[in-house]
Amino acid sequence: MASLSVCQFPGAGFGFENCKRNALLEAKLEERRCKLPEARKTGTTIAGVVFKDGIILGADTRATEGMVVADKNCSKIHYISPNVYCCGAGTAADTEMTTQLISSNLELHALSTGRLARVATANRMLKQLLFRYQGYIGAALVLGGVDCNGPHLYSIYPHGSTDKLPYVTMGSGSLAAMSVFESRYKPDMEEEAAKQLVRDAIAGGIFNDLGSGSNIDLCVITKNKVDYIRPHDIANKKGVKSGSYKYKRGTTGVLTKNITPLDIDVVEEVVQRMDTS
Repeated sequence: MASLSVCQFPGAGFGFENCKRNALLEAKLEERRCKLPEARKTGTTIAGVVFKDGIILGADTRATEGMVVADKNCSKIHYISPNVYCCGAGTAADTEMTTQLISSNLELHALSTGRLARVATANRMLKQLLFRYQGYIGAALVLGGVDCNGPHLYSIYPHGSTDKLPYVTMGSGSLAAMSVFESRYKPDMEEEAAKQLVRDAIAGGIFNDLGSGSNIDLCVITKNKVDYIRPHDIANKKGVKSGSYKYKRGTTGVLTKNITPLDIDVVEEVVQRMDTS
């Protein structure tokens, strides 16, 4: 006898139906000496702010591999189009290839329409690409630019959601940077004041987050020009050694000394160049 299947909608609020299942799976994996995969922590501080005449984007320059600093001077502000730039946090390869792909698509869009693409167009392309992969592309982006409708600043999350705000921060040092913005941001700021504000926000992330560090890059986007300042400031300057750590010969006594002669036959080698023509 056929049974009637009724679609039941989930109730409001949080659901904990899978807690017992997850605990059981974790226990079974521990019995087999297997370990659940852990999310890798990525470190970055990126930020952007809208000022009187345009957009200012900022980023640190430290790239990490786990707890190891892989690169002290990497570029996290990526070119999208002549009037649009994008800061990337998360997996370095994902941010690099995602911004390159959207930059190529925007160039084709500009050639087909005969005008520069708007910032909202870049935002739509990026959010649709990231939503299609359901967060498996680890790219958290801060998109900024100036078009015929004025300056625009967006934050784009790895799952495809976006926000349009006057100032945004992302990355592991975003909380420290946001505290600087919330305490000192004012509408219609002058360029120099806005640059100093973004600089201090990135420095706050650098000094309060181990995943952020090294230098501070800025990108100033206005209606007529783009000024990419790299580096704008060196936040972590290398200290000077207070003394010499070299010791004079004889400081440490030699207890034993043994010299083993090596019999080496010198063979003459002739290298001939292979003809590949």
